Amino acid sequence: MDEPADPAADQPPARDDHAFLGHPRGLATLSGLEVWERFSFLGMQAILVLYFADGVADGGLGMAPSAAASVAAAYGTMVYLVSVAGGWLADRILGSYRAVLWGGILIACGHYAMAVPATAMTWTGLGLISAGTGLLKPNVATMVGKLYRTDDDRRDAGFALYYMAINIGAFAGPLVTGWLGEHERWHWGFSAAAIGMTAGLVQYVLGRRHLAGRRHSAEYALAPDAMRRAVWWITGGLLAAAALATLLAVAGWLTMDRFVDLLTLVSVIAPVACFAVMFRSPRVTRGERGRLRPYVVLFLASVAFNFILFQAYSTMMLLASTNAETTILGFDFPASWYASALGAFEVALAPVVATLWARMGHRQPHASNKIAIGVVLGGLSFLLMVIPTSGHGGDAYTMAAWWIVGSYLLLGLGDVLLETSGMSATSKLAPKAYRSQTMALWFLSLALANGIQAQVVKVYGHVPDPVYFGVNGAVAVAAGLTVFALAPWLRRTMHPVH
Repeated sequence: MDEPADPAADQPPARDDHAFLGHPRGLATLSGLEVWERFSFLGMQAILVLYFADGVADGGLGMAPSAAASVAAAYGTMVYLVSVAGGWLADRILGSYRAVLWGGILIACGHYAMAVPATAMTWTGLGLISAGTGLLKPNVATMVGKLYRTDDDRRDAGFALYYMAINIGAFAGPLVTGWLGEHERWHWGFSAAAIGMTAGLVQYVLGRRHLAGRRHSAEYALAPDAMRRAVWWITGGLLAAAALATLLAVAGWLTMDRFVDLLTLVSVIAPVACFAVMFRSPRVTRGERGRLRPYVVLFLASVAFNFILFQAYSTMMLLASTNAETTILGFDFPASWYASALGAFEVALAPVVATLWARMGHRQPHASNKIAIGVVLGGLSFLLMVIPTSGHGGDAYTMAAWWIVGSYLLLGLGDVLLETSGMSATSKLAPKAYRSQTMALWFLSLALANGIQAQVVKVYGHVPDPVYFGVNGAVAVAAGLTVFALAPWLRRTMHPVH
């Protein structure tokens, strides 16, 4: 494997360092890309479970609500599972810039495919979006980390601003796709997502000169012969997997339920295998290996929180569509607009959090405590839903909109605290030879959260709503309190992370 080239040759101009709100100019370019990527991804996800559950006569796929939630979660599992391959391809073959570019192209093509009103094109589009997101997501976050020195006090604030940009897209996406999907046709909403991703790609290419890690070659590229072999193995493996899946589907063995179960199994095995590789790798130093141990705790905390977060786009959407008010002051709005409340809260809260951390400097709470608070807030967001779903004789009841909005407020604050601190800590704790892959490992926590969700949501609608939300919320709160209890050990072993 080749050694990385001179890092100075791959840096943006020095004048860029404080050009964007006191942060590097490249943060604006990467944040702009994420605005549109999240607009397309979460805009589509806000209506995906409703599209699955809607009747065939109304343009949906006619799934039962629990099955629709399970399949939507399995799609999320697949999206984040591919992120490990995306990190490896960036580190060893493509380089971060090209990995993000090609990932965005695949995502755009996937959304355009879903705009075609045919079931086969829906599954094709979801496959393309999964592959593209796996290339784009871990490598964009890695490129943000490269804009800052490890000891730069602006780093957490920079990730908070980056995450605020993500949530501008998360806020705007469901407003557009939800209105088009529920008032026109679902595929019109998917078309809007496609246009959004195309806009993000255009501004990414135009802002290339402001980025660190923008060279075309990979930072830790394979030797030419090894790279050719890797490309052949990857191509052959993908073709073989596609052929096998087609054969099993035609034979009737690979049903949707079994595919969901298989993805859950892979979501458990993949992070275990990745941690094992990094712990045993000779390219990981003793000090780096020591910092991986506390990272396992942060990884599990992320799983607990995101298990709750992702249900904002599945069980919470189903609950909103059947049991929540969709009229405010005489104005009727699509149920999917509730998803925009989550993005709105995160847009509003992210700059507050970023400013707070910047002013506190080294006096700010340790990253592990920020993450623990986020997990507890996520659990409380579900425990809150026990109140409006209790005391009803059946399923025919309507709750005030503010219950779901209040739940999303807690969830949004928890997300800002956990994801910004988690991504920042990941970029600091990552072994040098596994930078993109360690960031991909953070996204594997999202895959595992979705994999677990794909199984748990199967009981949604089959147990009382207060029990469903109460048990899930209590588990998350317990996980957050456990991280608090481990805080002294985490502070000691996570150095230099504050």
